Amino acid sequence: MKFTVIGTGNMGKALIKGFISSGMINKDELCVFDVRKDAADTVAAEYGCKATDDVKSAVTDADYILMAVKPQQFDKALEGLMPDVKDECVIISIAAAVKVSRIENIAGKDRKILRVMPNTPAQVASGVSAVVPVRIEGEQKDFCIKLFETCGIVIECDEKTLDVIGCVSGTGPAYVMLFIEAMADAAVKYGIPRADALKIAEATVMGSGKLAFETGLHPAVLKDMVCSPAGTTIAGVAALEENGFRDAVIKSVDAAYNRTVELATGK
Repeated sequence: MKFTVIGTGNMGKALIKGFISSGMINKDELCVFDVRKDAADTVAAEYGCKATDDVKSAVTDADYILMAVKPQQFDKALEGLMPDVKDECVIISIAAAVKVSRIENIAGKDRKILRVMPNTPAQVASGVSAVVPVRIEGEQKDFCIKLFETCGIVIECDEKTLDVIGCVSGTGPAYVMLFIEAMADAAVKYGIPRADALKIAEATVMGSGKLAFETGLHPAVLKDMVCSPAGTTIAGVAALEENGFRDAVIKSVDAAYNRTVELATGK
């Protein structure tokens, strides 16, 4: 098998790490290409895969090609490599707002396509990947699903749902990092050393997510379990509500979705 990754940015690297560390793809089966040769070389050195500065050699005979490029560069990048892509190759795209129809207009309407919206926690096998398989069946589909399952959970869906999921799970890590940073700042304000404050905030978020995920209890139930009458936690929750915490989070997803719509129209 030959698996080629086009683009070695943060998301591309996160997925490469997950794929290789899980053993689903051997190092000698993976080839990376980036317009910045130094970036591809760095990834190859870190994960033991092959790097090339020739896109033709990168995609020739590839069984799977992962397009890990920005939406604004997607069309030009795909157009440049299609003459050398074999018919049965699966084209995997993680570009936000790049619809299947847009990929088909470049690659052809008979091509096997997997549109994916992953997120950066994939690099620690705790990611979320929404997937839309098009004309992929049998062993190829099973491989694609299992491949992204090595990086976390996989949700098979339609395109509209994928775009919405991307505005929650794809952008969500940035919001969570802001929350962690703010919690740590508050701890530092009261004298906790910065390194300890960050560990405390990080572990609290990680543990809370795991608690909700593994118990299956509604977040409101778990919240109420911490909120004793007239206690410290309910006072903090009230302060969050007073400052529009939930409204701010919902509006952040709204803003991300509106930008997704804009990107889909080429803006």
